[in-house]
Amino acid sequence: MKLLFFIFTALLLSSCNDDGDSRRRAVYYWSTVLDVDSAKQQFISRHDISRIYIRYFDVVPGDDGAPQPNATLRFKTGVPEGVEPVPTVYVVNECMAGDTAGLARRIFDRVMQMSETNDVKGVREVQIDCDWTRRTRDRYFSFLRTFGSLAGQKGVSVSATIRLHQLAESPPPVSRGVLMMYNTGDFTDLACEKPILDMHDAAPYLRHLDDYDLELAAAYPIYAWRILFRGGRYVGIMHRDDYLPVLPGDSVVIRAPTLSDVTEAARAVAKRRADAARNVILFDISGSNINRFKPEDYEKIFNSDSH
Repeated sequence: MKLLFFIFTALLLSSCNDDGDSRRRAVYYWSTVLDVDSAKQQFISRHDISRIYIRYFDVVPGDDGAPQPNATLRFKTGVPEGVEPVPTVYVVNECMAGDTAGLARRIFDRVMQMSETNDVKGVREVQIDCDWTRRTRDRYFSFLRTFGSLAGQKGVSVSATIRLHQLAESPPPVSRGVLMMYNTGDFTDLACEKPILDMHDAAPYLRHLDDYDLELAAAYPIYAWRILFRGGRYVGIMHRDDYLPVLPGDSVVIRAPTLSDVTEAARAVAKRRADAARNVILFDISGSNINRFKPEDYEKIFNSDSH
């Protein structure tokens, strides 16, 4: 009996450890230059980041309407040691409205070539980011099935971003999804004070989470926008001070989620999806975003299901 008790206890402890080990902290790196400097290295180490989703390039319609790569990433530094890289490609939805023959092959080959050229090792997953709609769903899902087949031949899995409005649709044919808990409002509207994250806008979509048949992680925003308005009309996002001309009478407003906005969203997701609560991603650590909150505040986001 004592032997059986010890075996049972060992198995119980093992299962508890497995559950703990299943937690994964990750970040996005969404820029045109990969530059993991000492500050970002420190952030990654301090918060036990084990995975980094790196935007490799965008796919946009060319002058002839055919999909083509754009804003390709330049590698100034490598991927931090001990952190799993996940190449990520943003595909403009319009690219799925036309002929997609051969597109999956071209994107996958380019991702693999960039990884090899820049000595990015340990790629086990590639992510596709696309704001698909019902109009483009069938073509997009067909594209993903082809992409997944190509990736599978190389022992690579495929994930996809899931926007809130997509939760009401069937899940895409991928291994897992990342729920994007940001960009919930209209940033071109001066009256919209929380375009990045407003739970008043996001909450109605979360009722679909309970029955959403796809493994999920969840991504939360740590970025801010400086938006230029002229005469109350949207002009553009100020990526830097001289990005757009600011005329007399113009207004530049800052839109940024508060810590309470982010933790409220994380708790709301955690109540419905344990898998998403265990797999939290911050968007993103490029630029000055890592200084937006205090270290203990980021821990609150990562541990939202324990609060």
